[in-house]
Amino acid sequence: MQDTALYQYLLGLKSPWTVSRVELNVKRQCVEVWAEHPEGALWSCPKCAQELPLYDHAEERTWRHLDSCQYETHLHARIPRVACGEHGVVQVKVPWAEARSRFTLLFERLAIDVLGQCDVTGATKILRISWDEAWGIMERAVKRGRQRKTPKVVRRLGVDEKAAAKGHRYLTLVCDLEEGTVEHVAEERKQESLEGYYQGLSEEQLAGIEAVAMDMWAPYIQATLARVPKAAGKIVFDRFHVMGYLGKAVDTVRKQEHRALMAAGDETLKGSKYLWLYSRENVPQQRRDEFDILRRKELKVGRAWAIKESLRRLWHYAYPASGWKFWKRWYFWATHSRLQSIRKAAETIHRHIDNILTYYQHPVTNAMSEGLNSKIQKIKSMACGFRNIENFKTAIY
Repeated sequence: MQDTALYQYLLGLKSPWTVSRVELNVKRQCVEVWAEHPEGALWSCPKCAQELPLYDHAEERTWRHLDSCQYETHLHARIPRVACGEHGVVQVKVPWAEARSRFTLLFERLAIDVLGQCDVTGATKILRISWDEAWGIMERAVKRGRQRKTPKVVRRLGVDEKAAAKGHRYLTLVCDLEEGTVEHVAEERKQESLEGYYQGLSEEQLAGIEAVAMDMWAPYIQATLARVPKAAGKIVFDRFHVMGYLGKAVDTVRKQEHRALMAAGDETLKGSKYLWLYSRENVPQQRRDEFDILRRKELKVGRAWAIKESLRRLWHYAYPASGWKFWKRWYFWATHSRLQSIRKAAETIHRHIDNILTYYQHPVTNAMSEGLNSKIQKIKSMACGFRNIENFKTAIY
């Protein structure tokens, strides 16, 4: 097989494009490939698809292609231009690359796979491209993906926040809980951050929303109530965030009690911080005996932990009436525990109980969002943080 025929096949070029010449530059360790077309070919206007004869050519351009073994491969061609009566003189589309890209589509596909497995700096070393070139490839891939996305009704949404940088800078994330995809990323965690997503939906899409899992953050609540029809019965306050409130309350009890015990020379609670933050089944095997001994002691934090763990049963009932009955008993216990932080947490939860118990109609949680959040944190860690918020948003998509 001739070298021109080989690269014609490798590049996937179809008529009217053909590979006219291939040169190997051993000194520079690269393969140079030229693509041309015969005279008389017709070309489509890139804007209206009208078939037109050649007007002229643009200056020769070069695209980086997949390496040939260890040699970089470059494709050269002069892009035809057509004179469209409606759109003027314009360059036609070439089948191997996007407009204004310096890389072939096949190279960009490889680059996206590499960028998905390591940070941008690592990808640039593997691919032998610059940081800006790698980021441009990622941005084009995100743009292509979002353009291909067809409007659909997302039945179950998850709304969460993600710290974007130091200094309390946050992003608002909207996820499709059924598909596990990021649907929207906005700066800040304000009402308008979430409203921006709802405003881009049609009436049919808004009406098709069945449930929205979120934490008890007022701006998110207000945005959803303002934009989603019958939202009062669709908001589900996420169980993991609810338990998070109680986890913080338990830790406050531990801190206060540990301080008092240490003042009396008692180190009972020393080194036990994380034990009280675990749920019963997640206590590390090697520390279960130690934790069982602590729980049997007459400790305030032991009572606080027991109250917290008991609330987990709230999401296990099959019927709303049973859940409400349990809630009333638990709330009385928590508010009469003589543990101030537990009482305050219980009162906060009580103010939102209606939309905690909508879980019985819409059994959704933000577990999927939290999973995506973990992946996003990995992206952030690999990049050692993002100084540019737009870059961070691109990486998330």
